[in-house]
Order: sequence, then C-alpha cells, then structure tokens
Amino acid sequence: MTEKALRLGTRRSKLALAQSGQVADAVSQVTGRPVELVEITTYGDVSREHLAQIGGTGVFVAALREALARGEVDFAVHSLKDLPTAQPDELVLAAVPVREDPRDVIVARDARKLTDLPRGARVGTGSPRRMAQLNAYARGHGMDIETVPIRGNVDTRIGYVMNGELDAVVLAAAGLNRIGRSDEVTDFLSVDTVLPAPGQGALAIECAADNADLIAALAELDDPFTRVAVTAERSLLAALEAGCSAPVGALADLLADGQTVKEMRLRGVVGTTDGSTLVQLSTTGPVPETHDAAMALGRELATEMLAQGAAGLMGERAQ
Repeated sequence: MTEKALRLGTRRSKLALAQSGQVADAVSQVTGRPVELVEITTYGDVSREHLAQIGGTGVFVAALREALARGEVDFAVHSLKDLPTAQPDELVLAAVPVREDPRDVIVARDARKLTDLPRGARVGTGSPRRMAQLNAYARGHGMDIETVPIRGNVDTRIGYVMNGELDAVVLAAAGLNRIGRSDEVTDFLSVDTVLPAPGQGALAIECAADNADLIAALAELDDPFTRVAVTAERSLLAALEAGCSAPVGALADLLADGQTVKEMRLRGVVGTTDGSTLVQLSTTGPVPETHDAAMALGRELATEMLAQGAAGLMGERAQ
C-alpha cells in the first residue's frame, strides 16, 4: 500500500510552482511519500493595487496559512521575504533550505548594466527598498534615472523592457534562477549597491505546530547557516517595526577563513524612496549559535539604526 500523498500548498505563479516543485521533490526524498501540489490563489495574486497599499507582501501568505490552519494542506512553501515577521503560534517554520543567490539583478534593454543606463532611464520596480537604494546610488554617481512603480509576474515585468515601455526592471536573482531565466540578466547588483530584502533568496517551509512527525521530516531540509542569517535579518526588520513593504534592506553573510566560518556580518539599510537620505550600518560578531542570539543581533543593529534616524525614513510605520 502506498502512503497517502503529502499536500503542499503553493501560490499559482510560475515562480511559486517552480520553487514548490523543487521542495516537493526534496520532501518526497526524505519522507519516501509522494507530494502533490495544491494551488491556492491569494489576494496578492488577484489584486492589481500596489503592494504597499494592500498590506505588503504578507498578502501572498495569508491564504496559504489559512489553508494550513484548516487542514486543507499539510505544509506550505513561501518566499521567506514575503513572510510577516510575527510567527503564528499554531504554525511552525519547519525548514529554511540552503539559500539561493540573495542579490537583486537588472534586466535592461541592449544588455546594459546599471552604470550604462541612458540619462533619464526609466527603471521599473515594485519595491520601495529598491527605489531608495537605486535612487541613492544614482545621486551619488551623477546618474539620472527615474524609478517607476510596477507590479506583475516575471513575464509581465520583463515584458515592459521588451516592449520599450521601460529601460530596465529590477528583479531578484533567486527567482530568475529558479525558473531557469538567469540568462536574461544584464547586470547583477552588488550588495554594496543594493542590499536585498530580509530573507531574499531563501524559502520558508511551514507546517502545523502539532504535526511532530512532519516537522521532524522537514527539519532534514533545514540549513542552519541560512536559518541564523535570515533570523538576524528578519529580527532587524521586526525591530524597526517595518512591514514587508518598508524600504528596509538587510543581509547577514558568513565570513569564512578558508573552510571555517568565523563570523557573521549583518548589514542593514533604510532610506527615503527618492534616495535623498539613507541610514546604513553593519555589525560583525561571532556566528549566533541559537535562535535568540540571532534575534539579538538583529535587534542591536536596529537600535543603532533607529538612533541614527531610521524611524523617520519609513513613512507609515507598520502597525
């Protein structure tokens, strides 16, 4: 008798299905059970409003979490950067697999890089974080660009460049890698130019807190280094009291000496969307060995950023 298939809740976008399919294969390998994808439409997928107006990227998560809570699916896969920082008691973040490339990338006409964009170039992005940092970079380097708010899936966004409406769009490297379209990237943005969103490039596998067997099985997919890094990044975001759509960038990277990981560096940035003011700080210390230590690292850097005026740069503070 074959065991009953595990039901994996996923959004319907091409990217969500690609990353959920990869997780399904991995879960099938560790559990020996078949995994079926259950496609769920979220409010974020059907609404045409700008993300900042409908509650940030958390709108992509709510319907999946409701399906989990109702027992319609056994576990769900999210892009970690979409997850609100508060974790509901009835759900557990069972695994954070090895992170993909966290960087942002540009897809531009004529294979241009950021520094080659023509004067007055129109650059599309739905993210206040990307706008703030791109505009700050342009100001600092004598460039003249206009950031244009856009929504839509990868096809839609790249389509704006192909049809000449925009000169370039900014996307996440991880998403393009997962759907096999990284060859369309014309420039990888250094994290020194644009810090990614907290958790960018990482996936979150979530299930019901009372499903001990599944939690144990999914834990085999967890990467401890990725988990401490994203925990510190998300702790910074939470301590700034910022929602997923706030102009906050954060990245924790592990500093290695040969094969030995020695330290973790956490960088954070917050800025006004026009790029006129940025607060950017970093801290380096021993790699956190516990969840609480990673949380503390994020809070400490957030406290320093708030002391330098970060609170006033975030517009509407998330309630």
